[in-house]
Amino acid sequence: MVVSRLQSHDNRGKLYVVGTGPGDLLQMTPRALKALGEADCVIGNGFYLDLVEPMLAGKEVIRSSMGKEVDRASRALELARDRVVAMVSGGDAGVYGMASIVLEVAERSGTTVAVEIIPGITAAVSAGARLGSPLSGDYVTMSLSDLLTPREEIERRLDLAFRMRVPVVLYNPRSRGRPHNLDAAVAIARRHLPETTPVGVIKNAYREGEERLITTLREFNDHFAFVDMHSIVFIGGEETRIWRDETDARGIITPRGYHRKYVY
Repeated sequence: MVVSRLQSHDNRGKLYVVGTGPGDLLQMTPRALKALGEADCVIGNGFYLDLVEPMLAGKEVIRSSMGKEVDRASRALELARDRVVAMVSGGDAGVYGMASIVLEVAERSGTTVAVEIIPGITAAVSAGARLGSPLSGDYVTMSLSDLLTPREEIERRLDLAFRMRVPVVLYNPRSRGRPHNLDAAVAIARRHLPETTPVGVIKNAYREGEERLITTLREFNDHFAFVDMHSIVFIGGEETRIWRDETDARGIITPRGYHRKYVY
């Protein structure tokens, strides 16, 4: 067993990798806000920097574009040798975020810079709350982005996930460059789930322009145009249901299992 503290050997600099949650400052943790407040320099993708803009006054801000994650990680570690640096990452930095590449670059470079990963609310949790309780027990998250994972491997994993008949959350569901990845995922879902399976989509969770869609697997194809890279898609499991009132769908519920043990 190795017990250690993530501290710089020279104690001069530090790198925070900050999960900013869905983008609303009210949805960030106090620890994340404190780290941004402590930082001399904040680095990140421009979209996520814009979401935390009120926290950036008086700081050096370094904007980076998509596809430059390795360069961004290297630059942040270099700056953190003698400065306090915050790298922002949407949602939780450890879930399809920047934490892994920062740690990989740190490991390979042999840096002594202290790195602290600060968790944030990942999209499955924030968007799930907007739908009700679609993920109350076991579930699977999958990214449909094939930039780093081959499409064949994504489809193999999706098939295994839907076989379990638990809710599946799809990150990066549909972009202009790969509009058909969502079609393929839904086709795989249909192999293992009934057409009445609930499907929920949240676009821009907790941000300006937030929208919600609740439908079924049968009808979902008619709504693909609603889905983009600012959306997250929930495909229910075998017990997931839509909670309806007289006029509308109020939300999605996946029972935890209390009905098998209690009367209520």
